[in-house]
Amino acid sequence: MVTPSVRRLGRIYATLRACDEGVLFFPMYAMLMADSGLSTAQVTSLFLIWSAVAFALEVPSGAWADTYSRRRLLAGGALMRAAGFAVWFLWPTYAGFAVGFVLWGVRSAISSGTKEALLYDELAAAGATDRYTALAGRAATVAMVSMLAASALAAPVYTLGGYGLIAAGSVLACVGSAAAALALPEQPRVRRESTGARAYLRNLRAGLAEVRTDRRVWHAVLIAAAVPSLSALDEYGPLLVRDLGVATAGVPLVIAALIAAMAMGSALAERWRATPLATGLTIAGAGVALAVGALAGGVAGLVPIAVCFGLLQLTRVLTEARLQHTMSGHTRATVLSVSGFGAQLGALAVYGCFGLGSLWLGIAPLAALFALPIVLVGLAAVRWLPGDREPRAVIEAA
Repeated sequence: MVTPSVRRLGRIYATLRACDEGVLFFPMYAMLMADSGLSTAQVTSLFLIWSAVAFALEVPSGAWADTYSRRRLLAGGALMRAAGFAVWFLWPTYAGFAVGFVLWGVRSAISSGTKEALLYDELAAAGATDRYTALAGRAATVAMVSMLAASALAAPVYTLGGYGLIAAGSVLACVGSAAAALALPEQPRVRRESTGARAYLRNLRAGLAEVRTDRRVWHAVLIAAAVPSLSALDEYGPLLVRDLGVATAGVPLVIAALIAAMAMGSALAERWRATPLATGLTIAGAGVALAVGALAGGVAGLVPIAVCFGLLQLTRVLTEARLQHTMSGHTRATVLSVSGFGAQLGALAVYGCFGLGSLWLGIAPLAALFALPIVLVGLAAVRWLPGDREPRAVIEAA
């Protein structure tokens, strides 16, 4: 039976995810930079700054979330991103954009793994960890719909009020995220004397040790990192869609359909059979769908490509939930941050391989080649994903 407290937790968590993704700046910030006089090389360097900050703080921030208040960290990160967006509008120079991206990078590291750990441990406190996949899947669906709505609204909002109104709406979304984070319940996880630098270092070492020494956790981390890293292919979605014959003006509509497919994948998570065999075959099925769609040679290939994106999003939810159920829970956010670090590393590999491969192949045949690693990850998931066992979480009274 789902209690009112669990329902309330699910609603607040979904609101947090919606505010995180419903940012009007997402489809517009590159144009703001170009309109402010930045070259493509300068914009690329800003992306590298953003990624480097998030990459460097990914694992350390997980230990922060195992040592200090997670909801306050989430709220602080949201307000940092709000400040960054305000700086972009008020100081639209290379230095101003760099400051905004540094703040955004810190926020990305802080939130990665933290919100998922908070949700799981609150469900553990309520004796409802079996609801994690359902609540996480629904929240991911809400996030995708929010992203879709923000993308659709960005153009008319810009027409109405320019970048000023875009910035105001983006800051408001971040403030909403901070408010939702503070509204989340948070059970005490550690004793009061176990805070500070010593507790932080102890949690960091313990989380890394659990990943290193527990084979089940290590395998779950690998699969939970591999699926989102391969999902980085969606960054090339617009290029692939156009390469399959869609006119440039129609690309945004197709991308919206692909986002809708991903939202559907998240929505199916709570009903999908989540055994290692079923999950692995689903990942492999995404690879097959990508190959079929990319090699179709026309707009008919868009349907299997949408299926691929939807299945990858589905298995992203399932593999992260499997990792949650597998770990001990003593340093949950740290372990999740190790997975996030692996996902970022894998995404960088995907970008590098795609960029290098584009020197010899077109977008569609290159995308078809990436079906192979997706299928291999699916086969690895069948072998490596831990089977069912009693979910564990540690909630210590203060």
